[in-house]
Amino acid sequence: MTNIDIQQVFTSMVEAASGVFDKKWPGIKDYAEAEFKKLAITFAQIETLKLSGQISEAEASVLLEMQKNTTRAVMLALEGMSLLLVEEAINAALAVVKDSINTVLGFALI
Repeated sequence: MTNIDIQQVFTSMVEAASGVFDKKWPGIKDYAEAEFKKLAITFAQIETLKLSGQISEAEASVLLEMQKNTTRAVMLALEGMSLLLVEEAINAALAVVKDSINTVLGFALI
């Protein structure tokens, strides 16, 4: 069982990202929410795998980067999305959960 509240992490990330996307949010909302849900689930999976000794901190970082890349690619495929805007939204989403995720994991993942 994970100590990460997936729904709370998801909600925090969506709130932060929606503020960055501003007027573009209605057009990207469904895609963004799906991707941020996957990121929240990834954090929980990383915790489970790390606690069971199946992955190292370095491997956890790789898993997170893979999911971030997927999130980035999905959002960039949408009309009107620029790399700068997508990066800013992802960074804002991660910033709001950074301390809580890193504390639960016991190492600096984000």
